[in-house]
Amino acid sequence: MQTFKDMGIEKNILKAIEEIGFEVPTPIQEETIPVLLSSRRDVVAQAQTGTGKTAAFGLPIIQQSDADDMKIQTIILSPTRELCIQISDDLKKYSKYMKDIRVIPIYGGAGMEPQIKSLKRGGQIVVGTPGRVNDLIRRRKLNLSGIKWLVLDEADEMLNMGFKDDLDSILKEIPEKRQTLLFSATMPQEIRKIAKKYMSDAISISAGKENIGAENVEHEYYMVYAKDKYLALKRIVDMYPDIYAIVFCRTRNDTKNIADKLIGDGYNADALHGDMSQIQREIVMGRFRNRHLRILVATDVAARGLDVNDLTHIINYSLPDEPGIYIHRSGRTGRAGKKGVSISIIHKGEKGKLKIVEKKVGKNIEYKKLPDGRAICEAQLFGLIDKVKNVEINEAEIEQYLPEIYKKLDSLSREELIKKFVSVEFNRFLMYYSDAKILNQDINSNKNNAGMRFTRFRINVGAKNNLSATKLINLINEHTLIRNIEIGNIDIFEKYSFFEIDSEYENETLKSLERERFNGVRLNIEKSAEQVKNTQRGKRGKKGKSYSAKKSYSSSRNFDRAKRGGGNRDGKNYGRKNKRNSSDRGRRG
Repeated sequence: MQTFKDMGIEKNILKAIEEIGFEVPTPIQEETIPVLLSSRRDVVAQAQTGTGKTAAFGLPIIQQSDADDMKIQTIILSPTRELCIQISDDLKKYSKYMKDIRVIPIYGGAGMEPQIKSLKRGGQIVVGTPGRVNDLIRRRKLNLSGIKWLVLDEADEMLNMGFKDDLDSILKEIPEKRQTLLFSATMPQEIRKIAKKYMSDAISISAGKENIGAENVEHEYYMVYAKDKYLALKRIVDMYPDIYAIVFCRTRNDTKNIADKLIGDGYNADALHGDMSQIQREIVMGRFRNRHLRILVATDVAARGLDVNDLTHIINYSLPDEPGIYIHRSGRTGRAGKKGVSISIIHKGEKGKLKIVEKKVGKNIEYKKLPDGRAICEAQLFGLIDKVKNVEINEAEIEQYLPEIYKKLDSLSREELIKKFVSVEFNRFLMYYSDAKILNQDINSNKNNAGMRFTRFRINVGAKNNLSATKLINLINEHTLIRNIEIGNIDIFEKYSFFEIDSEYENETLKSLERERFNGVRLNIEKSAEQVKNTQRGKRGKKGKSYSAKKSYSSSRNFDRAKRGGGNRDGKNYGRKNKRNSSDRGRRG
């Protein structure tokens, strides 16, 4: 195996990366670095998250930059400010002993004036997000006429986030005589079009197959009712006393809600989402990197720039909208030769989605039952014992207190002391889990919502306001903080509509939707005594449309689009009996 020295990395950079802990190149580094040091050809490289892409392009660019020229020679574009900051920090570490090499990060969500001042002072490498880079070009504060290297990092994610127009605009400002490096975890058609349009005679490099899970990661799932997901999450966290994990949620509201609940229940957790200021984000990410936080609840976009190598678990509180995102998530654990676990908490309606993910990952996702109270208490007890056994003793600080401590404990025998000591923490879990209910949902049962009670609501918008079943479900998902609420029948009339909600969540639904707006109309929602006869369910009457199927609805899209039917346009049937429309519109949130 080649070393960094064998590949031609110069001594000052070698000294810096050795201090960081680099020993041998990763596959993407081994493939890319020699090419960039010996050739000016464009490069299209495919590699998953956490494979060392930044060093793959960063080391040769730093080495070949002209330290005597303070004009911008390299522009690196990344999809998020977190990733932008991460790349900038890494490049600064790599160039620690390279005199006069300056790296300038520019990104949205922070003041523009300090970034403009940094650009005026000069530097060879700019790392930026497409939106802010475009803004500074338009203001004539960023001049890219001297660019020698263009790097598009996480190119697929930039397109997913809607940056195509910004990219096109930026690329027009860069000289055609340049070396373009495109790095992407996946290679969809849009990426190939960009490569064809803006690159020539490109070398293709691949470090691993597309959409294949990491070898060191075990994949598991737990199936519970939607309303029990948070309780299931707590059991999983309690089962692993040394857990160091990211919990992924789909939306900002979910992220804030779950993090607030965990913090309120005494867990060492915090949230990372798009509503936070940049300073707040950096504080949270810093605490998590330093392991002062053990659980980070995040959205996929917010966690994009977070690079941590020692995660024990990835927990999918919400399955992602695309199977490839699951692979990005799970690839954050099981790094550097260590084992990792990717856990998904699902309800029965998500089993099909998980099967599609399993096929993409290329590994079995094992069904497991949630641990009972006894197993959790045992795990916590022995975790506490290990923690005590391995704790470092600060003799100088504790010495002055020992005589009084010995005096207070003198009446206790060794056995009594040990029992009382472990009971301080152990009793809390014993009490909490003494009457804990079984949360596991039967994976073989075909019953759906058995015994569930529904509350019927009337809402003051209907077909006249362009309301549809899908839009009503989206409205509920958007404004309630609880995902996957069971929704029953939906009846849409001209000026008003009816819908049914799991009675357990009727108060949350009322509070969440009252005084909200839909298409400019302030919502008025109230419990209704009116019922629609069963013979009317699923058929279109003269006065309105009826959608019938008591299912669990969420805001997720169905991966298997080819199997997803739309509503029957003749209005005859929206229920489950219509095979053509077995994945009726109501399933989408």
